[in-house]
Amino acid sequence: MIGTYREIFAARGSAAFSAAGFVARLPIAMVGIGIVTMLSQLRGSYGVAGALAAVFALANAAISPLVSRAVDRYGQRRVLPAAAAISATALAALLLCVRLQTPDVVLFVLVIPAGAMPTIGAMVRARWTELYRGRPELRTAFAFESVLDEVCFVAGPVISVGLSVAVFPEAGPLVALILLVTGTLALVAQRGTEPPVADRGTHTGRSVIRIPAMWALFVVMLAMGTVFGTVDVTTVAFAGEHGNRFAATAGLALFAGASALAGVVFGALRPASALRRQLVVATGAVAVLMWPLLLAGSVPTLILALGVAGITVAPTMIVATTLVETVVPHRALTEGITWTVTGLGVGVAVGSAGAGQLIDTFGARAGFTVAVAAGVVALAAAGSTHLANRVRGGGPAGRFLG
Repeated sequence: MIGTYREIFAARGSAAFSAAGFVARLPIAMVGIGIVTMLSQLRGSYGVAGALAAVFALANAAISPLVSRAVDRYGQRRVLPAAAAISATALAALLLCVRLQTPDVVLFVLVIPAGAMPTIGAMVRARWTELYRGRPELRTAFAFESVLDEVCFVAGPVISVGLSVAVFPEAGPLVALILLVTGTLALVAQRGTEPPVADRGTHTGRSVIRIPAMWALFVVMLAMGTVFGTVDVTTVAFAGEHGNRFAATAGLALFAGASALAGVVFGALRPASALRRQLVVATGAVAVLMWPLLLAGSVPTLILALGVAGITVAPTMIVATTLVETVVPHRALTEGITWTVTGLGVGVAVGSAGAGQLIDTFGARAGFTVAVAAGVVALAAAGSTHLANRVRGGGPAGRFLG
């Protein structure tokens, strides 16, 4: 297995751009929770802090696909520094205004351009695709990046909260700002692995999200994000309801760890079945293995169920992201991958909000209903791409579903 991953880094520059991408994408997992921690300490308001973090997430979901479309048109070197500079400048101004006790409305105005933070994971995957297009190493590379995504979303909030609590309230978002700038500059400095820009005459005004197969993959990733948001909120509520909030940490760590381990193993495999069939199988596993969460009656059984459910997550995301390369034109790959990441982020917000409503009304365990429903939605979306392929006689997904 180790040898399989060693193979993908045999390409010159691959380790360097992957490392730079890891640094540059940590901030997306640090800023939202950093804003909440910072404002809760300085202003004592979780309401404003949570709303501000939500606006940042929505702004990023709206702006990042536009940034990625610009990257596909003009190249990473020309677009990423500008996008990172806009985001970093807005964040710096936000931190200054928080310290100066400016009115809340100013903070909400500033957090919108902060959402211009580029989707670095898409930029790195575009580089991997340029190296290994049409080869089995590409899936292994995507698996590796999915594991790094897991590490980011587990370690990022811990780093951000720790800095804001132990150093000074603005420390978490400030370090995120610094990592964004340094990581982005390190990435674009590596010209040798930057994907070439297609002839501008091939670019149209049509977004790839209008391709039916791409829309289906967006829904799959939205459903997976919903699972994330639901599991986070409901596990904490369930553990608190049973008088052991600390157990939530163990459950969430097992869920993330099982996902990361499954991603590592899955990425080293070379299954012969078509990607669309793999997606149906993977989402089917999600739909089935979310049910035990709803049936858990104690903290130990919930932790066990989380470990089992976690093994379905990373493989599903790996297959869905790899399918993007077959669905969208090469000239729009970065935008296509960004839409999957955007779906993930929107799904987290949907899962958190939906689970919270059910928990308040019916109790903690009811929150997992949202995860079960998300699994069914993911399976239905995956099934639509597979069924369309069979009806239309096979062939590349982008040709018959576009």
